[in-house]
Amino acid sequence: MAKEIFHTSEKSNFILNMTEEKYAKLASYGLLAALFTTSLATAIPVVTGYSLFELPAAGLAVAGVICMILALIALMKKYVSGKLVFPICAFAAMILWGVVSLINSYDIGISFYGYNGRGEGLLALIFYLCFFITAASIRREKALKPLVYGLAALGLLNSAFAVIQVFTGRMSSFKYASTIIQVNAASGLSQSPLFLAMVLTLVITSSLIAFVSVKGAASKAFFIITVILCSFTMMFTYSFIGICGLVFAVIAAAIVVFRLKVSKAGLASVLAVIVPAAAAVGLVQAGLIGDISQYRLYDGRLLWFADAYYRISASGNIPNSDVLDIDNTYDVYTTLNDKTMNIISLHKLTGTGPEQLVFPQLYTFGILSEDDNPEITDVVVENTGTFDKVYNEYLYTAATRGIPSLIALIAVLVPILFIGFRRTKNGTWTQTCMFILSLGGVLIFFIGVSNTAFSPIFWTIAGCSIAQIAAPEKVREEAPAEKAPEKKAEPAAEKKTETAPAKKAQPKKKGSKKK
Repeated sequence: MAKEIFHTSEKSNFILNMTEEKYAKLASYGLLAALFTTSLATAIPVVTGYSLFELPAAGLAVAGVICMILALIALMKKYVSGKLVFPICAFAAMILWGVVSLINSYDIGISFYGYNGRGEGLLALIFYLCFFITAASIRREKALKPLVYGLAALGLLNSAFAVIQVFTGRMSSFKYASTIIQVNAASGLSQSPLFLAMVLTLVITSSLIAFVSVKGAASKAFFIITVILCSFTMMFTYSFIGICGLVFAVIAAAIVVFRLKVSKAGLASVLAVIVPAAAAVGLVQAGLIGDISQYRLYDGRLLWFADAYYRISASGNIPNSDVLDIDNTYDVYTTLNDKTMNIISLHKLTGTGPEQLVFPQLYTFGILSEDDNPEITDVVVENTGTFDKVYNEYLYTAATRGIPSLIALIAVLVPILFIGFRRTKNGTWTQTCMFILSLGGVLIFFIGVSNTAFSPIFWTIAGCSIAQIAAPEKVREEAPAEKAPEKKAEPAAEKKTETAPAKKAQPKKKGSKKK
């Protein structure tokens, strides 16, 4: 019988009467929103050319509110397994310490909402927790498959915009790596080439795994086309993350082939990564892209000049060449890491505040006067050599939200990998895929940083990797029980009562024979 509160109707109590299967379906839709809304919202400023940086944050908020409701339902219905309490509590502890960091920050507004153009304040962290809980509450494998297809579709969408950016230089803030070097770097709808490389790492990996695992020519064609286009696009991010992402995807595909014992012919799918990547390099070497004729990495110029300084005024301009060789990728990353370590040593407990890594580096107002009450962006760009992101999420967390937040983050990620690995023993390719993607995200965070394009995907996948998915046999066994109307028993009962009088008439005949 349907549950009701205060004699209200069954429809108004849909949460109480929601089955696990219905919840899994709703959760799948909600998480698809988490994958797409930020990218779709980013499309507006990309197409129009206007600096509407609030829109990606608004897109994240829409998906966040949807999953916040779904997460509350999951907790009410107790769909969250008891084994997942520790990582969820650790995530909550990270947010609570973020509140302490926010109170002690330079600017409370930026700490909560995030820097304009970044949008990763404490509010975004709360939304990520909701994505994580919602995904971890799914117990049906068929709810995971749409996420794999959705991730591939997201990669195609980003790559479609990226191809236009690469061949025309339009709809992009990354046409130039400096005032004179035209590279036509791809950023898609991910706001930065480096962020796009992080997203495409997960897309290519999941699509390769899906290609060797799914049945059906149409599905295989969809995934292999995704791999080809995204691998081609990846090389135009001109980033170290992109190279590492392609290598990880190839290794992951090989592991899945042997782990799930699928056809060894599936290993040939790695050519869908290698050939398009080589073709992209060949186009650059031939001088057909921008005004460069040699392929190389531009991490430093893209993350420092094109993204932080030029696009959103979140950092100062590139430092002088006697301080840093901006074209040396190793020098760029080690310099960022070393300077961030110094900031951590001065702000061990609460950090600088979410999204405020640049603030303790400011050393002058330049031509601006304190009496003018200038905008923070005007102040930041006057300070050459400063930066707002270190491309190591673990250092960035410790620097902006304190060492306790870093400890909490590790307390979230380690159980995810441990539980996720154990979940792969159920034999389903979807959960194996989710675990490998989670592992990829954890590794990427050593050379990348959290952002609104990548993090919603990562925390969704992380939750899916530890979800307690019911075995397919168990789902088939439970299905008849849910549909078991006992109406079929009624005709049998009626038949029994009809034949009863005929049986009672038999003794009479026997009695009359004896007489």
